[in-house]
Amino acid sequence: MTRILLTTTSFQDTPGGHHDLLAQTGWEVIRARGPLNEADTLALVGEVDGYICGDDAITRQVLEKARPRLKVLSKYGIGVDKIDVKSCTEFGIPLLFTPGVNHTTVAEHTFLLLLALEKNFLFHTDSTRSGGWKRKTGHELLEKTIGIVGLGRIGKEVAIRAKAFGMTPIGYDVYWDDKFAAEHGVKRVNSLDEIFAASDYLSLHTNLTPQTRGMINAAAFAKMKKGVLILNCARGEIVNTADMVAALKSGQVGGYGTDVLDQEPPAADHPLLKLPNVVCTPHIGSRTYESVVRQATAAVTNLIRAMHGEKPLAQVNPEVPVKKVV
Repeated sequence: MTRILLTTTSFQDTPGGHHDLLAQTGWEVIRARGPLNEADTLALVGEVDGYICGDDAITRQVLEKARPRLKVLSKYGIGVDKIDVKSCTEFGIPLLFTPGVNHTTVAEHTFLLLLALEKNFLFHTDSTRSGGWKRKTGHELLEKTIGIVGLGRIGKEVAIRAKAFGMTPIGYDVYWDDKFAAEHGVKRVNSLDEIFAASDYLSLHTNLTPQTRGMINAAAFAKMKKGVLILNCARGEIVNTADMVAALKSGQVGGYGTDVLDQEPPAADHPLLKLPNVVCTPHIGSRTYESVVRQATAAVTNLIRAMHGEKPLAQVNPEVPVKKVV
C-alpha cells in the first residue's frame, strides 16, 4: 500500500476538507507531531512513498535514507530553508510547496504584534488579570513610517493595511512591483541602510538565505532610529539573537514582535522569552482556520497530482520531472 508521512500539526489539528481529500486517496497515512529534528525525521522515513512536511529538518542524510521509496515531498507552506533542496533535486525528488495561501493571515498577525507593542497590550492584560489597574501610555500608528523588507505577497498585504492605519509604507526588495507600489503609495528605497534609517517600524518578510541570515544585527541596529520596533513573521535566523537582546536591553530597539525564533521550539532559557519589550508567539502567524485549510488542501492537491504524474500547483525544483507513482 502507498504510505504517506504527515507531520504538520496545524494540518492534523484543524478540521476541514483537507482531511477528506487525503482520506479519499485510500493511502495509509503515518502521523507524527512536528516540527521534527533530524534524528526524529530519520526514524520515520525509509518506508514512505510521499511526505507532507512542515518545518521538519529534512537533511541530505534524511533524504538518503528516504530513497529510493520516497517519490514526492510536499511542503505545507512556503519556507523550504529546513529542506536540502539541492539534494532533493540531485535525487530526483520533486519538492512541492504552497505559495499564495497564507499572506492575509500573516499580514494580520504582523499588526497583532505591532499593536501589542505600541499599546503595551501584555502589560495591561497582565495587570487586569491579576486584579490590578496599572496603565502605561502607548503610541498611535498614525503617520509612522513602516519599512517593509521583502515586498512579496505578505509584504504587500502589510503595506495595504499600513495605509489603512494612516501610515507611510516604504519597501526594499530586489524584485520590485512598480504597479503595486504606485497603486498603494509604497515608496521604494534603494538599500537596507536607507530603510533602516527611515523606519519607525521595521517589518521583515524576506526569505532565509545565506545573504539574509543574521542580517538584523548590531551593525544594522546602529543605523536605525533609537527605539525602533522590529517585527518578524519571516524566519528567526534573519535576526542575530544575541545582538537583538543587547539592543533591546539598551533601548536602541524599543520592542521586538516576533512569531519566529532561531530555535523552535525554544529552550526554556531562550534569552528573548523573558524580556518585557518582546512579544513572541509560537510560529502561529498562518495558523487560522481559513489559512490552514487553504494550505493543507494545496499540499494534499500537490501530493495527489504528483503521485499521479500530473503537474502540481507549485514546485520548488521544476527541473525535476514528476513521474507517475500510483
